[in-house]
Amino acid sequence: MAKKKPVPTASIEELSSEELFELAKQRKEEEQRQQEEARKEKLKELRAQRRALLAKHRKELAAIDNEIARLQGKGVSRRGGKGRSSTTEAVIEIISKAGRITTTELKKQLSEKGITVGNLPQTLAYLKRQGRITSPARATYEMAR
Repeated sequence: MAKKKPVPTASIEELSSEELFELAKQRKEEEQRQQEEARKEKLKELRAQRRALLAKHRKELAAIDNEIARLQGKGVSRRGGKGRSSTTEAVIEIISKAGRITTTELKKQLSEKGITVGNLPQTLAYLKRQGRITSPARATYEMAR
């Protein structure tokens, strides 16, 4: 950057055209620098405001999604870790109370609890593979011994 000449203390009438040009140039550079700093500060404020709005909206959307899932009878999704789904837990609970139960009765009890039963065959197959339930007859299940 070029060295700046000190601003003359004489009145404007006593300055030469070159000195006036240099003074105007310095003032213009200073105004541009101030405008750039103001622009950067405004940009920083707007970015912070945007981050705050995004965080707020994410929380609101998560609350709405959880309410939708609850009304559909789905369990609230868990982040991280492997946990049983609410359907799996409900199936285990119903079979353990009933002793032996058919899929028709199981579907009826699950829908009474407000749990969707669209994936019941997959859930039962999963529990059989795990060795937690057995199927002594077709469409009949009981807890494994």
